[in-house]
Amino acid sequence: MKRILIVDDEPSLIKGLRFNLEQQDGYMVDEALDGEQALDKFSEGQYDLVLLDLMLPKIDGMEVCQRIRSMSNVPIIMLTAKDDDMDKIMGLEYGADDYLTKPFNMLELKARIKTIFRRVEGAEKTREPQVLRAKNMTVNLENRSVEIDGADVPLTAKEFDLLQLFITNKGKVFDREKLLELIWKYEYLGDLRTVDVHIRRLREKIEHNPAKPEFIMTKWGVGYYFSDK
Repeated sequence: MKRILIVDDEPSLIKGLRFNLEQQDGYMVDEALDGEQALDKFSEGQYDLVLLDLMLPKIDGMEVCQRIRSMSNVPIIMLTAKDDDMDKIMGLEYGADDYLTKPFNMLELKARIKTIFRRVEGAEKTREPQVLRAKNMTVNLENRSVEIDGADVPLTAKEFDLLQLFITNKGKVFDREKLLELIWKYEYLGDLRTVDVHIRRLREKIEHNPAKPEFIMTKWGVGYYFSDK
C-alpha cells in the first residue's frame, strides 16, 4: 500500500485529501501541519510521495522541499495558493517534480499521482539489470542510478526520466512539447519552461561544464538531444 505524506496548514484541505486518497484510492495517508513536523515525519517514515504546500508555518515549503530532496528522491508534488510563475519555477529548482495551483481539481491530482506511481512501478518490474554507458557516465535503468567518473549523481524522478529518454534515443531531437507529453504525460497548460528548468538542473548534475554540455545538447529552435560523441 502506497504511503503519502500531506504537508499543509489547512486542516479542511487535509481532511478532504485524506478522504479521497484513503477511502477512494486505498492509499495510506499521514499529515503534517507545518514544516518542522513534515521533516520530523519524513525522517521517521518511508513515503512513496509527498504533497507539499508552499506556504507553511515555521519552515516554508521551499526549504522543506530542499531538505527532503537532499536525503531522498521521493516524488514531490508542490501545492501553491500563488498563481505565480516564479514560485512554480522556484519549486522545480528546489527539487519538486510537479506542482498544482490551489484550488485544484481532485481528479487531476489523482491522475498525476497515479502517473508517478505507474512510472515507479514500471521501473521496479525490470527483471534484468540494464546498464547504459556514455563516455564517463553509467546509467543503471534497473535501480535508476547514475554515476559520473564512478561517483553517484543523485537525480530526481523527473530528471532521471529525462536522462533515460535521451540516452535510449541518442541523437533524436525532442521538442519541449514532446518532452512534456512523454515525461509528464498530461497537459501542462503550455508552461514549456518546466522542461527548460529540468534540463538545466540535469545539466548541472551530469555535465562538467553546463555552459558547454557534452551529453544534453540543444538544437536551436528545435529542441534537445543526447550525444556521447
